[in-house]
This record gives sequence, structure tokens and C-alpha cells, in this order.
Amino acid sequence: MPPTTTDAQGAPPTGSDSTLRPPSVDRVLSHAALQALIATHGRTEVLEATRAVLAELRTPAARAGASPRSYAPEALAGSIGARLAARDRPGLRRVFNLTGTVLHTNLGRAPLPESAIAGLELAARHPTNLEYDLGEGRRGERDELVEELLRELTGAEAATVVNNNAAAVLLALNTLALRKEAIVSRGELVEIGGSFRIPDVMARAGAKLHEVGTTNRTHLRDYAEAIGPRTRLLLKVHTSNYEVHGFTAAVAQPDLAELAHRHGLPLMVDLGSGALVALERWGLPHEPTTQEALRDGADLVTISGDKLLGGPQAGILLGRRGLIEQIRRNPLKRALRLDKLRLAALEAVLRLYRDPDHLDERLPTLRLLARKPGELEAVAARLAPLLQAQLAGRYVVAVARCESQVGSGARPSDRLPSVGLAIRPAVRGRGAGGALESLTAALRELPVPVIGRVAEGALLLDLRCLEDEPTFVRQLGALRIGQSSARAEPP
Repeated sequence: MPPTTTDAQGAPPTGSDSTLRPPSVDRVLSHAALQALIATHGRTEVLEATRAVLAELRTPAARAGASPRSYAPEALAGSIGARLAARDRPGLRRVFNLTGTVLHTNLGRAPLPESAIAGLELAARHPTNLEYDLGEGRRGERDELVEELLRELTGAEAATVVNNNAAAVLLALNTLALRKEAIVSRGELVEIGGSFRIPDVMARAGAKLHEVGTTNRTHLRDYAEAIGPRTRLLLKVHTSNYEVHGFTAAVAQPDLAELAHRHGLPLMVDLGSGALVALERWGLPHEPTTQEALRDGADLVTISGDKLLGGPQAGILLGRRGLIEQIRRNPLKRALRLDKLRLAALEAVLRLYRDPDHLDERLPTLRLLARKPGELEAVAARLAPLLQAQLAGRYVVAVARCESQVGSGARPSDRLPSVGLAIRPAVRGRGAGGALESLTAALRELPVPVIGRVAEGALLLDLRCLEDEPTFVRQLGALRIGQSSARAEPP
């Protein structure tokens, strides 16, 4: 006689296969396998997961395909454990960014250097002198943790920091141009990711936008003619996330600064990307630096911390001491201030800039941007056969030349020569698109999800940002692709 399948307490389930019923919740919870889950997750969580799994087994579709094995203790414990594991998975997870966009806004922008991570850990674990002057033994200012470094590195008279660059722009406009006018070129009314637009930020800041010029051409006389008794500042926005070519004209910053100062007005420059060094030193395209903006007459400059600066999310305001002091006194400053964790990380990143000769070794953003195609070709040569073996005959993997980009609005037209793995369905034609979708979905389901980009009928894994090869290789064995991916039909 065949062996008898037992229920969660060792007794056989009642009825034939067509009338099988799941065991009770109490019976399932009493099994040793569930006791181990309770020790890990707690009784309440395990109870909810058990009820959910048993409810699914009681649906008509599940009962129609049920067998005694469906209700075996090991099967039930496996389903309940899987549900609990999925529930406990963090929402914020590590991923492999193989999109070719180094500072990818959706993937967290700049990775932090080890010194910044150490600073984060210290600030998270221990009390700190966040707002305490150790020398004087009295209350201090949190801005002082980074202000001296920022002044040293940029030459600015003063500096302050807030949550991000949009907050920096909003705070500056609200402080300097509340219920008054700020003049800006129509060609600089940019929209950044998430549909945040400069005109909207200005409106929320309480400043009246005074547009001058046209989309493609703005002249100095346009600004001059717009200046009136309600004007409080001239605003220049670095159009870092797009470029206009052809019949164009823009006013050079030194000329705009001279006009502003002649009328007793400040010139504010929203620089955005936040470069503190000349990138040409590492063979990269030029990006306007904060120092250049200040030297060219800007009275106030705003930049991001998590773009080309390579630090945590932050908005940094630099410029004339009087303007910075006004901004600090604005009640909104407290609402937009940085917390201790990001201040600790920002300070550590800024300290790296004191030694520019070793910056590309210590700052991940710069290291990734500066990687050469020869280095990436060697990585591709190692990985291509491993990935091809895992994908069997369903896909073809090839080493491919490609182009990366900086990302987060920096140098949108410039491309960095790179190397990647181009993966195409082995069988072309109808269904090939579905095969690529199945592959991209399977890569996203890996323990460390892999994010690439689909272009020209292939999934491209740009290797510029891949530094942890061992982890990437180890998890290839977990790649599971739906059967639909093999069903591409020939043309």
C-alpha cells in the first residue's frame, strides 16, 4: 500500500482528494516548524500569515487542484515562511545600477564614500555636539559643522545648508524677494524630476516671477528694461538638465552681475549640480563649478549635495555674509534644516576635497565617472560567459560598446564611453519583446535586483557602476525566468 500523508499534527487529512480540507489554524500552529517561525517573527505575525495561507487554500481554484501533499506540515510551513519573509523585506533595498546613468535620481543618486558612512554610524549610535559648542560650553549652531569647510573650499564669505537644492532656492527667494519681483530669463524656467518647476517654486516662495527674453534668446537689455522699484534680485538658473542649440543667446554671468550690482541688487545663481572641482582633470566634460559662479560675481549660489559633489541629499547656499545671515533668520530655515546624519555625511565628504590628488580614489561618484573603457572591457569579458551559461539557449549575451551619462541633470548632452552586456532573445520576431520583459522582471527579483535599460531590441547592462562583481556573480544562480521568455516566434 502507498504511504499515508499526514496532516499538521500527524493525522491523515479527512476525505478523498476531491473533498480535502485544510487543517485548522490551531493544528498548524502547534507543529514544530511553525514554532520556529513564531520564535523568529512573533505569534501575532505568524498567526496572520497562517490564516492568509489557509484562506487561499480554501478557494475553489486551490481546492480543485489540492492533494494531500498541499496540506503537509512542510508545505504549509514553507508557504507561511515565504509570506513572512516577503512581509519583512525592507522597502528600501540595495540594487545594481546598470542603467548607464551614474547619478540616477530614482536609484538614490550619489553613493557615499566610506568616511561618510563612518560619520553616519557615529551620529546614529552616539550623542553628538550637533548644536553644542565644546569650546565655550554652550549652545552652538549646527551650520558651523560644515560652514568653515564650505568657505575654505569655495571662497564664499558664508554658507548654510538645508534639505535639498529646491529647498535652498525656495528659502532664498522667500527671504530676499517675498511679495516682490525676481527677474529670470524665460530660457531658464526649467522643470526638474517629479514635475518640480522653477515658476512653481518661486510662487510658493511668495516671490513674483518676472520673465524676460524668449525661450531661445535673452539679452542684457531685457534684464535692464525689467528692473523696477519692486525688483529684489536677478536670478540665473543653470540649465543643467537640457541644452538648446541653434539660434540662441544668453547673458554671461559677469555681465549680469555687473548689471545687478549697478542697481544695488543681488545676483542669485541656482547652479544645481554642485561641482566643486574642475572635472576635466579626470578627462570628463566641463561642468560649471561653485567657485566659478562666485568669482563671476554671484552674490548667492545654491547647489545640491547628492549630485556631482558626491555627498548626501542637501541644499547648500553660499555667498555674501549679509545675505546668508538674512536666510538663517527666516523661520522656514528651521523647517528645512538638515538632520545630524546628513550633516555628518556631508562634513566627511567635504573633507575629501582638501586632497584633490586622491579624490577619484575616495569619492565613489568621481571614481565611477572616471572609469575607462579598457577597465570595463575586462569586466565584461569575465561576466559575459557566466551570464550566457545561466541563460542557456534562451538569450544571446554579447559584449557591447555603449555610452553612459552623468545623470541628475548634469551635462545632459555629454556621453561617457562605456562597455556593457547586450542581451537579446535567441529567437527573434514576434514575442521577443515579451522575452525581454520576462528577463528584466527576473533580474529585478534577484536578492540584489539588477536594473538595466532596454534599447534597440536588447537589454543593456552598462557596467560602469558595477564594482561588486562577486555578489553579482554569486546570485546569477538564483535567476529564474518565466517560460514565456522562450516562446519568441521567428518572423
